[in-house]
Amino acid sequence: MYRLAILTVSTSGFFGQREDTGSEAIQEVLAPPDYDVVRYDIVSDEKDDISRKMAEWADAPDVDLVVSTGGTGLGPRDVTPEACLAIVDKEVPGMAEAMRAETLKFTPMAMISRSVAGIRGSTLILTLPGSPKGVKETLEVVKPVLPHAIELLQRESVNEHPNG
Repeated sequence: MYRLAILTVSTSGFFGQREDTGSEAIQEVLAPPDYDVVRYDIVSDEKDDISRKMAEWADAPDVDLVVSTGGTGLGPRDVTPEACLAIVDKEVPGMAEAMRAETLKFTPMAMISRSVAGIRGSTLILTLPGSPKGVKETLEVVKPVLPHAIELLQRESVNEHPNG
């Protein structure tokens, strides 16, 4: 079972003014028995808050995958990609490229998606759109490779740190 942390980025959601449907969509696609949600939170559209939460979770020993929803558009407060890129060790551009390429078949709006994927330590981080439809479509694209990616990261982590 892979340990999943879900971060919703939404100022209105943070203040209880909007229902968090993006995280529900993540949980529908990454569901038991393969995935177990071990952390969940909502943060406002503030770059430092997003970065801090992503880094905290990625550095935790009980998280394999961090998936965020929201803040990947073109609006002035859409800063999730920048927040993620500020804390990752490496980008995984192929995942973001695949999400855009595949979802472009459903909507031309995929061209303006700024979703990113990256690695911090042995944790994979994905930033997804805020709409449930966008979450499901993009997550379904990368879902087949997630187990292999996570296992590679865990293997590398063990090889780098043989004593724990």
